[in-house]
Amino acid sequence: MPLNGLSDALWQQRNLLELLLFKLEEEQLILTSGRSRWLAHATREVETVLDEIRTAELSRALAAELAAVTLGLPADASLAEVAAAAPAPWDDLLRAHRDAFATLAAEIAHLSDGNRELLTLSHRATQETLATLQDVHTYTGTGATAASTPTAQLVDRTF
Repeated sequence: MPLNGLSDALWQQRNLLELLLFKLEEEQLILTSGRSRWLAHATREVETVLDEIRTAELSRALAAELAAVTLGLPADASLAEVAAAAPAPWDDLLRAHRDAFATLAAEIAHLSDGNRELLTLSHRATQETLATLQDVHTYTGTGATAASTPTAQLVDRTF
């Protein structure tokens, strides 16, 4: 039955979205710990899950199209429209999937925005630290460039 195939595809996609949420939380923990050794690995894992989601999205789209057509709906019907036309218990199950997707999407958006902000702050802090280690030229009151005088540098090796 096409609704069974759609439900299976939705479960697979939900599991992948939950895995993405977990990987984003992992990435955030690494970012907030100040230890960036594993950041590249965490980012690569997020990208891997995103690739899996793209593949699962194709399967879900095909299953949704088949279910919609079987129910007499247009091929591009939304999940809410398919749920409204589906017989019990499929209608409730499809609505539950839709609600879960909305919740997961909001959580993923929140975490990815937070991670993006943490990465931006970390990048800016790194640039500022590197700038203090270089020969920095400033401007005098007349607009001419003047090299700064060398001063002692304090470097935090954990950074």
